[in-house]
Amino acid sequence: MSEGWTIDGDHLAPDEVVASLRTRTNDGRLETWLTSSSGRLLTFVTNSERAMVMLLDGEGDAGEHAVDPGAGGESDGFVLSHGQNDTYPNADTVPIAQALRIVGHVVREGSWPADAHHVSDR
Repeated sequence: MSEGWTIDGDHLAPDEVVASLRTRTNDGRLETWLTSSSGRLLTFVTNSERAMVMLLDGEGDAGEHAVDPGAGGESDGFVLSHGQNDTYPNADTVPIAQALRIVGHVVREGSWPADAHHVSDR
């Protein structure tokens, strides 16, 4: 059985997840937590240009996150749902198009794309 994913309790087909993230971003909802049927969590936080993508095995897991090796500088505008505005090094985020591709692959295949750089935070 493949893993199913929900956003805010609503089950989404894999092809609907990326569209939902685009809509949420356009609506100014820049932080999204996806929950899988196996208890894994996928976090997407964006400033509309770059995104932090984290995959956790469950609550309390430090997880793994997508990286952009060699990217310099930092970006702000990563607004969390409670209003906190975060700044991240660009090396710890990826361009939004790449982030959406990564999320789409994870919800379809259950793992990082082979060409996506990521690091463990465990």
